[in-house]
Amino acid sequence: MVTLAFDTATDVAVSALVVDGVVLGERTSVARTVLVDIDGLLVEAGLAPRDIEALAVGIGPGSFTSTRIGLAVARGLGVALGVPAAGVSTLDALAAGADGATPVIDARRGEVFVQGLDGNAIEVVRPDELERVAGTVCVGDGAVKHRVLLEARALVVPADDDPRHRPRALFHALLAKEFGPAGRLEPIYVRAPDAVPRP
Repeated sequence: MVTLAFDTATDVAVSALVVDGVVLGERTSVARTVLVDIDGLLVEAGLAPRDIEALAVGIGPGSFTSTRIGLAVARGLGVALGVPAAGVSTLDALAAGADGATPVIDARRGEVFVQGLDGNAIEVVRPDELERVAGTVCVGDGAVKHRVLLEARALVVPADDDPRHRPRALFHALLAKEFGPAGRLEPIYVRAPDAVPRP
């Protein structure tokens, strides 16, 4: 099955074409160029949009605007191509590429998104409140941004250029399970957006 996988929830957008677990091509850029990246992947693989059979899309948590861009692209492609889509947590994709590490995504406002210790609920906490065993390796853009605070808590943050700090779209494709209409994809929001409607 030809799966187009992408995630725009963090500062670094990732995309990949994956066929039965094998990567045909990968790209790293920013959310606003994800459609350009997708087109480039198809051209490089010698495929056309009609060859895409499924979508695996990062649904956050992450930047509100960037996550919405990814979901809008997924919904548009899903409808236009008539293919199913599956949402994948950006935290889960990060964890899949960093065996045993704790994914930490920048949540702005001096906070980070992390998986709860129970393995289920996603939490938003200040980096100096992150509850983990000393020596735990932390990866992701939140770990890089808040390195000083995390290392002060005896947590380990790999070098800034370590590839474990960004999700790979391959893992979105491998983790995707519940496929359905792209229009039903929902983002993971842990807190309310900054903007509020006027009365």
